[in-house]
Amino acid sequence: MTGLHARHRAVLPDWVTPYYREPIELVRGEGRHVWDADGTRYLDFFGGILTTMTAHALPEVTRAVSEQAGRLVHSSTLYLDRSMVELAERIAVLSGIPNARVFFTTSGTEANDTALLLATAYRGSAQVLAMRNSYHGRSFSTVGITGNRDWSPTHLSPLHTLYVHGAVRTRGPYAALSDADFTAACVADLEDLLGQCHGRVAALIAEPVQGVGGFTAPPDGLYAAFREVLNRHGILWISDEVQTGWGRTGEHFWGWQAHGASGPPDLLTFAKGIGNGMAIGGVVARAEVMNCLDARSISTFGGSPITMAAGLANLGHLLDHDLQGNARRVGGLLGQRLRAVAARVPAVREVRGRGLMIGVELVRPGTDEADPDAASAVLEAARGGGLLIGKGGGHDTSVLRIAPPLSLTVAEAEEGAAILDDALHAL
Repeated sequence: MTGLHARHRAVLPDWVTPYYREPIELVRGEGRHVWDADGTRYLDFFGGILTTMTAHALPEVTRAVSEQAGRLVHSSTLYLDRSMVELAERIAVLSGIPNARVFFTTSGTEANDTALLLATAYRGSAQVLAMRNSYHGRSFSTVGITGNRDWSPTHLSPLHTLYVHGAVRTRGPYAALSDADFTAACVADLEDLLGQCHGRVAALIAEPVQGVGGFTAPPDGLYAAFREVLNRHGILWISDEVQTGWGRTGEHFWGWQAHGASGPPDLLTFAKGIGNGMAIGGVVARAEVMNCLDARSISTFGGSPITMAAGLANLGHLLDHDLQGNARRVGGLLGQRLRAVAARVPAVREVRGRGLMIGVELVRPGTDEADPDAASAVLEAARGGGLLIGKGGGHDTSVLRIAPPLSLTVAEAEEGAAILDDALHAL
């Protein structure tokens, strides 16, 4: 154990566990690469949990942060902030939500927490629908609606949560059905669930592509079908875009747009990639929902001048360089390459995802039984080959999570795929 690792264990909680048998200290990044304290260079296919969205040390962002830090680091929402207003204006338009209002937070957890506050206040109900296998953050309210037991450490919650089926396409009782029949069965399940509720339900919160859950997704259009049911009951739809937003899925700017027949959600939450490493999160909602609170509120650090400057620079770079298009093109190539690799590895059950959000699910060969040990072994082998990836999954972390910065080049995609090929064959 290194000296820093020993010090980490001595002062941080046991449940804050770094990756790898011998954890690494990252000290520098540039483009799609990072370096550890020993000088070893790695190709980064996880981006600080999908947070380094454009590139490490992106000049536009580092310059914006440096210049703003030289002027004013902090003021709070008690004062006008030009950068906050400008970023809110851009996000409101991009969200597709009519008459949108934007509230900035410091994380996806806090964004989802705020969305739950708004929805329950607006509807006058503490009943919430969430998806099985979901993850929405680590606060008391968000772990209470998280449908993944590995990330929900308590059954105590201020909310009454009911879990809906449909976010995991290839497992569960409806897996063998066609997409249309799968959607119909999930809608019937939702209808039945609502028939058992006492009183009104506040909202359905759902990730268009589940992140921690292992990059699982329903058939396109499922949430549109859900929306028809929700609208009949007056139930709000919260789209958790913390991991899927900003073009990462390639085909769409927001994950909800794969279910676009229903129109935009009532509330949209975002975080991670917009700040490219700076702590930005937020909620977008139509004005009547956002303004429903009958008490004052602020965010001391949400919308700070320095993070807003970073967000504006990062979003501008993403749009100006069509990184959504790059995610579609290079992500398609990477996914195709990984499917070809997987066809030769019995331990791979499925390669799934879209754009630069790809999951590789590992099982014990010849079965559908999750194999978290294999996932850990591949994680270690990939690191040994110079590649950093992530892990996730349902009840067992047996899915490799691959989510590089959206500026990934074709050559880097090929390099990463080759390293994963060797790591998977090492099983």
